[in-house]
Amino acid sequence: MLKIAIIGRPNVGKSTLFNRLAGKKLAVTGDMPGVTRDRHYAEGSIGPLEFRMVDTAGLEKDFSNDTAEKSFAQTGKALAEADLALFLIDARDGITPLDSHFAAWLKKKNRPVLLVANKAEGRIDGGVLAESHVLGFGEPVTISAEHGEGLMELFERIEDFRTKMQIAWMEKAPEGEKLLRITIAGRPNSGKSTLLNAIAGEERTVTGAEAGTTRDSISISAEYGGKKFEIVDTAGLRKKSNITGQVEKTSASQTLRSIKYANVVILVLDATLNLEKQDLSIADLVLQEGRALVIAVNKWDLIEDHSGFKSEIEYRLEQSLSQVKKLPLIFISAKIGKNIDKLIKACFATFEMWNTEISTGQLNRWLARAVESHTPPMVKGRRIKLRYMTQTSTRPPAFVIFVSNSADFPESYLRYLSNSLKEEFVLEGITIRINLKKNKNPFTESA
Repeated sequence: MLKIAIIGRPNVGKSTLFNRLAGKKLAVTGDMPGVTRDRHYAEGSIGPLEFRMVDTAGLEKDFSNDTAEKSFAQTGKALAEADLALFLIDARDGITPLDSHFAAWLKKKNRPVLLVANKAEGRIDGGVLAESHVLGFGEPVTISAEHGEGLMELFERIEDFRTKMQIAWMEKAPEGEKLLRITIAGRPNSGKSTLLNAIAGEERTVTGAEAGTTRDSISISAEYGGKKFEIVDTAGLRKKSNITGQVEKTSASQTLRSIKYANVVILVLDATLNLEKQDLSIADLVLQEGRALVIAVNKWDLIEDHSGFKSEIEYRLEQSLSQVKKLPLIFISAKIGKNIDKLIKACFATFEMWNTEISTGQLNRWLARAVESHTPPMVKGRRIKLRYMTQTSTRPPAFVIFVSNSADFPESYLRYLSNSLKEEFVLEGITIRINLKKNKNPFTESA
């Protein structure tokens, strides 16, 4: 669980924020500075985001007594334990010399810091917020802990940090090994949490017949064939127009973040229900983000006509998601553990394709054959020339082709090249990107 330390000079509202995030009055608050002296721990949350937090004594520069010095030491220990520090300032007072002094102290501690401007209810002088940049912690989050204002932005900033921290941890794989990150997505009640439990081999998440049981994104580490991977269960995604209430909105936001930071997304479909527009919308979102997509058709044990059902869903997917041919389609039963190994194997295979690197020589030999097999069309009385090609990135594979005319390049010929490239290098089932650039061959003197 994420650990957060709330830090700042006296009387900026640290304990008030602590109580607000805890959902109850645990810390004594007051207008007199120095009310809090010890570290005070509690579980906190904003929407579906849960964390462990610690309230600290107000930071003072001069130790007039032994208590002040000990309180400062307690704050230092809280900071050392924390993953993230919320550095509070008073938005009405602006930046004080004490704020600047302890900003410098925080930088030396090598801990991530999120600047929070509290007491920002009503109109705040924009100059005060602009002045906060001198502290060196970027744009502050403006809140009112007393009135509960600005918590959504605070959630987004903390959640963004948590996601990045999780990715940094997950990417600490053995040298030369790429750690697979999987996100399970789908409509509510399609069996996502049951699938996570089947992969984990234990009841890691609560499941039930009622839709919306999962609200937070739950992450676990697992292993398949000696290879480690990270997998995240997410809240079900309904149509945007049907999302109601703050909890569901923040859960949906968290799900979208998990998709964005995944390598492979498993889209779980319910075999007992028709393939709906929302299923296809989620799949399209995953492909637009450039993530690798594997489709798991769950509750397969409840279907009698396997052959007919399989043919129908393959046809629907091919027609509706024409931008990617031959998507990996695995028929499973998460409840009884059917084909779970097959599903994870498909995720690893798709992940390898998603990381494919093709040499420039191979690409240009293929390009020459593709052009010879299907001559580029004429545009404005001139035939388009494809001069040179190279790969620019992986995850997903992206390429650039230098052409004589990029502005009027026919979409149909670009589709031909994309399909031919996927077939040649066995990249079917993933998104690839081909960009066109008007330029001469960089290895020749003339175009």
